[in-house]
Amino acid sequence: MKTRYLHLVLAATVVLLFTACGNKQGSESPAPAATVDITTAGSITGTVTLEGAPPTFKPIDMSASPACAAANPSPVVPPIMVVGDNGALANVVIFVKDGLSNYRFDTPSDPAILGQKNCMYEPHVSALMTNQPFQIQNNDPTMHNVHPLPKHNRQWSTSQPAGSAALKSAFARPEFAMPVLCNVHPWMRAYVFVFDHPYFAVTSKTGKFELRNLPPGTYTIEAWHENYAAQDQAVTIGPRESKAISFTFKPAGTADN
Repeated sequence: MKTRYLHLVLAATVVLLFTACGNKQGSESPAPAATVDITTAGSITGTVTLEGAPPTFKPIDMSASPACAAANPSPVVPPIMVVGDNGALANVVIFVKDGLSNYRFDTPSDPAILGQKNCMYEPHVSALMTNQPFQIQNNDPTMHNVHPLPKHNRQWSTSQPAGSAALKSAFARPEFAMPVLCNVHPWMRAYVFVFDHPYFAVTSKTGKFELRNLPPGTYTIEAWHENYAAQDQAVTIGPRESKAISFTFKPAGTADN
C-alpha cells in the first residue's frame, strides 16, 4: 500500500509540474501584432548626395548579341552611378533597419515591376514588401533568362522569350540587395530588396526620399548604395513629428568595370 501511495503522489507531482510549465509558456507568448495609429504617426524625409566627381565605368560590350547591339546605337555605361543636379544620388535604398515594434502591415496588391528594355534591367534598383506580387517584363525583341539570387527565398531561373507574358513571383522572406541576373546577357544586373515593413524608399536623380506613417520611436535608418559602404543614422520622432536627415557618400576614386 505504501508503494502504491508513493506512486500516486509522484504521478500527481508530475502532472502539476507540466501544468505549471504550460501556464508559464502561455504567459510568455508574444503579444499580437498591432496596427500603426496613423493619427500619431510621423515621417522622415531627406536627401542623398555624392561628394566630388563620380567614378567612371567602361561602356558595356554588347557585340555578342546583335539584337542588343542594335537596340543601343550609343555606348551604354553600367547604371551604377546615376547622379543628378548638385550631386543628388540615385539608386540609394533608404530603409528602417532597426527600431520597429511588433506591428502588422498590409501587403500591397499592386505588383512591383522589373522591366527588360534594350537589354538592360529597369529599374536598376527596386524594393518591395514580402508577398507583394513581383512581375518581370520582357520588352525586347530577344530572349532573356531571369535569374534572381536570393539568400532566404527559393532561387529560380526562367527563360523569357520575346513577346511572352510577364513572369510572376513573390518573396515570402526579406532579402537584402538580391542580385537579379540574365544568363543570356551577362552584363544585365539589377538589385531587389524585400522588406517585411513599408518603410523604405529608392532615390531617383533628385536624391530625395520620404518614409511616411512611422509610429513614434527611435529608429536606425540605413542608406545603401552598391558602390559604397552602407551608412546608418539614429533618428527619434515624436507623435506627428517630421524629421529631415541627409546622407553624403564620398567616392574613393575612379573605378573601371
